[in-house]
Amino acid sequence: MPEGPEIRKAADKIERAVKAKATREVFFAFEHLKPYESDLTGQKVCQVETRGKALLIHFDNALSIYSHNQLYGVWMIRNAYNYPTTKRQLRLAIHNPKKSALLYSASDIEVLTPEQIPTHPFLSKLGPDVLSPKLRPAHVLELLTSKLHQRRQFTTLYLDQHFLAGIGNYLRSEILYVARIHPRLRPIDCNDEQLEALAEASIAIPYQSYRYSGITNDLDLANQLKAEGQKRSQYRHWVFSRANRPCRVCKTPIVKDFASSRRFYYCPVCQPAKG
Repeated sequence: MPEGPEIRKAADKIERAVKAKATREVFFAFEHLKPYESDLTGQKVCQVETRGKALLIHFDNALSIYSHNQLYGVWMIRNAYNYPTTKRQLRLAIHNPKKSALLYSASDIEVLTPEQIPTHPFLSKLGPDVLSPKLRPAHVLELLTSKLHQRRQFTTLYLDQHFLAGIGNYLRSEILYVARIHPRLRPIDCNDEQLEALAEASIAIPYQSYRYSGITNDLDLANQLKAEGQKRSQYRHWVFSRANRPCRVCKTPIVKDFASSRRFYYCPVCQPAKG
């Protein structure tokens, strides 16, 4: 499933293609959304907003298209009405005279009024977006030390969109590694220095991933490994998808484990368990 940085990158592409341009046509695959096609045709997109893994396309008539890619959804930007050859099913299309923004395979699509957005079943329960420019480490630290979260294991907490929105499997592993915290610990098990490091990493790593197209590893090291001929999958991350490969810091083999059938990775030396 795409995580916050990937959704924000998709939003950037959608904005470049359709923002401030009057739509020539809007298409919905789902019958219950068909009445909105005429309401949105001829309108301008004024903003493409992300909230964690969800996306909101705001139009100047105050309607907004909500979408969540879930596991299989993907946005494609093409020249106007130039559809790709694909077996995916087109769910949503926004056309203007020059570009088309096409959403394939996603099933979670709605049209919302401004009054509906704050009470939307998914959006209303989201925690702070990790890519929000308003989010600060102090805010994350406050969440970590709250009674609601302080006794929750990080494996669970860091996938909970009610805690921080936009974090998924790879960001969870990378954030905890950078903060040098074992995934099986809880906030209450950590000292102030560890929690401060975690609060910093919870913002810095998602932003780096967004800024550098999914690279969460040290940027200088990633560039060095790339220059040596390593594939992107080999230099992209610190620990994620690197089971049994040496830790980039201490050379200890990276461990792969599971929590609720979701995989995570860590270094047993750099991220020691307490007990």
